[in-house]
Amino acid sequence: MARIAGVNIPLNKHIRISLTYIYGVGPRTAASILKQAGVKGDIKTKDLTEDQVKAVRDLVEKGRRLEGDLRRDVLSNVKRLKEIGAYRGSRHAKHLPVRGQRTKTNSRTIRGNVRKTTGSGRRALTKT
Repeated sequence: MARIAGVNIPLNKHIRISLTYIYGVGPRTAASILKQAGVKGDIKTKDLTEDQVKAVRDLVEKGRRLEGDLRRDVLSNVKRLKEIGAYRGSRHAKHLPVRGQRTKTNSRTIRGNVRKTTGSGRRALTKT
């Protein structure tokens, strides 16, 4: 099992897709890492050799803020916004959209107002 940056990446997917399971690594970053490591992106993770895994692991963990460090940074940024009383901080505190999206019709899931759609309300008639 390939473990990179403290994350078990899937074995049955291409390595360029598997790397995106690491928080802080997107498709573009994964492609640049694989290019630097000299690994083709269409190889399945389980087919990589130990040397290739080591090269990818070294490049991922070198000079990038990933997983726990990055999550901690994001949380501290949100906490700072709340402490200084910024509008964005108050939106975070109320669990509302922060970036100007409308809230009348959308953002139901972020507000916790999930409406389940139903049929006409009539029960289906059973034949007896």
